[in-house]
Amino acid sequence: MKIAVFPGSFDPITTGHVDIVNRALPLFDKIIMAVGVNSVKKYLFDLDQRLHWLNEVFKDHDKVEVGHFEGLTVHYCNEVGAKYLIRGLRNGSDFDYEKTISQLNNIVGKDIETVFLISKPEFSHISSTIVREIIKGKGDASPFLPPEVIV
Repeated sequence: MKIAVFPGSFDPITTGHVDIVNRALPLFDKIIMAVGVNSVKKYLFDLDQRLHWLNEVFKDHDKVEVGHFEGLTVHYCNEVGAKYLIRGLRNGSDFDYEKTISQLNNIVGKDIETVFLISKPEFSHISSTIVREIIKGKGDASPFLPPEVIV
């Protein structure tokens, strides 16, 4: 069984994340949307809220599961039997960063492969960071969020 983990903070999940998952679904038997919890990072939305949104967004997708983890992503992959990581790339800066992380993950994670999907042009400007800033500034973030995410 080909299992992939799509790790992230998903604070909040965006339409760009959803597009990456939908495009990755034909490649894998199961995709686990894994919320990474970092005790030193400050989140806008708590873990329960983010997990709820992920479950709602993917409730009709039998091949998508939702989980969370602390520590190294590759350790979580080993726990759930995943041999693949999914990462979306919006631009060259994302590639440079993600390439280094994927090489380290491959060594530390004992042959965990990272599959990169390049964002479609209509999603390449969307990031959770920018969406959080819109929300904090009391702007309308709905064009960048799945309909299940109400803020």
